[in-house]
Amino acid sequence: MSTTFQLDTATSRANPTPAPMKRLTIPAIRRRKKDGVTDEPIVMLTAYTARQAQLLDAHCDLLLVGDSLGQVIYGLPSSVPVTLDMMAAHGAAVVRGSYHSAVIVDMPFGTYEQSPQQAFESASRLLKETGCAGVKLEGGEAMAETVAFLSNRGIPVMGHIGLTPQAVNVLGGYNARGRSDAEAAKIVSDAKALDDAGAFAIVIEGVVEPIAIEATKAITCPSIGIGGSAQCDGQVLVTEDMCGMFERVPRFVKRYADIAGLISGAAEQYAQEVRARTFPGVEQTYQPKKPA
Repeated sequence: MSTTFQLDTATSRANPTPAPMKRLTIPAIRRRKKDGVTDEPIVMLTAYTARQAQLLDAHCDLLLVGDSLGQVIYGLPSSVPVTLDMMAAHGAAVVRGSYHSAVIVDMPFGTYEQSPQQAFESASRLLKETGCAGVKLEGGEAMAETVAFLSNRGIPVMGHIGLTPQAVNVLGGYNARGRSDAEAAKIVSDAKALDDAGAFAIVIEGVVEPIAIEATKAITCPSIGIGGSAQCDGQVLVTEDMCGMFERVPRFVKRYADIAGLISGAAEQYAQEVRARTFPGVEQTYQPKKPA
C-alpha cells in the first residue's frame, strides 16, 4: 500500500489517497535493455503540472520535469535562468499528479557542475522535496565522476549528451551535433563514460542519426532519443511541442495535435458570447429557488 494523490477534476485539488499501486522503478526501466536490445521502447514526455501529469501518466514510462519549463512555462529565453526552487515546485506537482510513471527531475544549470558534493546537495533536495525517482544532468565525460558519486549514494541519474541546452552559450546555438568526425567520436565517448559511471539511461539529443545509433549500441543502459533515431531505446519530446502549443516546430518534433488552435478558438467564442451578453446563461447562473 502506498500513498499517491488523486486529482478531483471537479475542484482541481489533489487529495492524498491510500491506494495499491505499482509505480515503475528505475531498475525496471534499466532492465528494458537486455543484451543490447530493448524489445519495448521507453516512452517519455515532459510534464510540469499535476493535471498535465495526470493526463500523460497512463501512456508513459517516464515523466520528465524538464528545465525546458523555463521557456515553456515562464517565457525565459533559455533554460539557463531556471532555479532549483522552480524544479522542486514543479517536480512535486508532477509526482502528485502521477502514480504509474517514474518521475525524473532536471538539475538546473549551476546546481551540479561545481563538484560532486554540490550535485549531491542539489539532487538530494530534489528527491526529498518532490518524491521523484531520479534526476537528470547534462554533460558527458566531464560529469562521469559526478554521476558515479550520486549513483553510489542512492540517487539514480539520467545522463544527457549531444545537444545540451544548458551549454547553448558554448555551443553557439541549437544546431545538430556530431557532424564532424571529432564531435561524433566525442558523443560516443561521452555515452560510454556515463554508462560506465552508472547512469540508468542517457538522453541523446539533436545528434545526426548514425551517431545516435552508434552511441545506443555502445552502451548497456537505455538511450532516450530526441532528434536522434527511432533505433534509440526510447523517445522523449516536450509535450507542448508535440501537442502544437507553439507555432515553431523543431525538425525532430511531430505535431500530434493543435491544442493552441483549440484554446484560441474557445477563447474567441467565449469573448463573442461575453460581448453579446449571451454568457452566462441560465445554466451558468444561480436562480431563486421556487417556493415549495
